[in-house]
Amino acid sequence: MDTASPFLTPVTLGDLALPNRLVMAPLTRTRAGAAGVPGPLVAEHYAQRASLGLIVAEGTYPSHESRSYPGQPGLVTDAQQEGWRAVADAVHAAGGRIVVQLMNGGRVSHTDITGTDRIVAPSAVAVSGEAHTADGKEPYPVPHALTEEEIPGIVAEFVAAARRAVDAGLDGVEVHSANGYLLHQFLAPGSNHRTDAYGGSPQNRARLAVEVTRAVAAEIGAGRVGIRISPAHNIQDALETDPADVEATYTHLVEQLQPLGLAYLSVLHADPSGEFVQGLRKRFGGPLMVNSGFARVTAREEAAGYLADGAADVVAVGRAVMANPDLLERWVGGHPENELDPSTSYGQGAAGYTDYPFLTPRS
Repeated sequence: MDTASPFLTPVTLGDLALPNRLVMAPLTRTRAGAAGVPGPLVAEHYAQRASLGLIVAEGTYPSHESRSYPGQPGLVTDAQQEGWRAVADAVHAAGGRIVVQLMNGGRVSHTDITGTDRIVAPSAVAVSGEAHTADGKEPYPVPHALTEEEIPGIVAEFVAAARRAVDAGLDGVEVHSANGYLLHQFLAPGSNHRTDAYGGSPQNRARLAVEVTRAVAAEIGAGRVGIRISPAHNIQDALETDPADVEATYTHLVEQLQPLGLAYLSVLHADPSGEFVQGLRKRFGGPLMVNSGFARVTAREEAAGYLADGAADVVAVGRAVMANPDLLERWVGGHPENELDPSTSYGQGAAGYTDYPFLTPRS
């Protein structure tokens, strides 16, 4: 198989015209400071990776209550919006395209991180483990179970953040409904113990993700909106262990999204070319972005295979992009890759963020 040509074919995802099919997956990097404002270092980091077909910027909180990590960026304040404007300008000046992932962390947080008097979730059940606060590790607290009357406010926060993203010049947004965060917490029976219109059946558990995505698409245009899911990922106690329930839940979700005409469906799954993911793709009826690596690294041959075999329209890659700002050039040319230093993945400075070398040194 020619491992170069599959990456280089242009593709259109809704309103987004991509020159190649390699995408930067959203990656939390905690470089936005206490105020959640992406600064020049963040802009430099993303601009370095502008040769990729699309950048999906890291999970960004749409309300102070929804922040999950110290150093995580937001899209709540004017200063945060202006920070993202500088990021968008830098990426566009380098010839790239960038959307931002909107993420409500739900119960995967702590009030020492949010600065609020509560964190929220579908049910008043704490996630196991400890939150990484600015002052050290703390057990995750029992969250406030959102009432039905409060849920429209959650939807409105996503909509307002999406509007800020587009007004800042970003090319669109990705709705984060994966990896154990709030929308995934509603989807998963392990974290959603509700008995109202947002719990119980697969249809009810999918309701919030549908409502958020539909409202965001209505606000900024469906062609600027993607959604990310991770069925049966079983992370952060968002457990989905019944295969029949998983299929029913996500089939309903994508069938409800299909009429919107979204830019793409992004699926994080160990078997992107398998019957389950391909069945979701058929029901979604639009472009499919796949990401097979979470506990493992996606290799060039694997990514090229998904594209060459027609299992995906684009492939999202995480850790290899962290260590290789020019990953497209390396993968197309068959060049060696930089090794990732995990000890610098999260931090506040340039080390392990903007200092990975290019094949050809930049002036």
